Amino acid sequence: MAQVIWQELGAGRWIAESAGSQPTGSVHPMALQVLQEIGLPIEGLKSKSVDTFAGQPFDLTVTVCDRAREACPVLPGVKQTLHWSFDDPADTVGTEEEILDSFRTIRDQIKSRIAEYLNRQGDSQ
Repeated sequence: MAQVIWQELGAGRWIAESAGSQPTGSVHPMALQVLQEIGLPIEGLKSKSVDTFAGQPFDLTVTVCDRAREACPVLPGVKQTLHWSFDDPADTVGTEEEILDSFRTIRDQIKSRIAEYLNRQGDSQ
């Protein structure tokens, strides 16, 4: 979700990529659904390994959950690394609607955090 939201809020001034330590190859259907709910594009999204980006320079790396912080390798050439702890909505236990609400909550938290960061950088819409 963070990749798509960052792309949108960055309005072409940022190139965002997403990768994980244990990718499944597909994006959780509820993540796609909650992105679509706020009008964000989901075409072509897939789950990728952080190894995909090994050796590539990045200005910024952001981890978005505690499990990722522990599992993510240090990427050489990264100018700044931030850790933003969010619950993993895929770990939510409950009804389908409760799980979907968890995805919405995390989506909104991620969006708010990215907007706050971009505002501090003078780089938001």
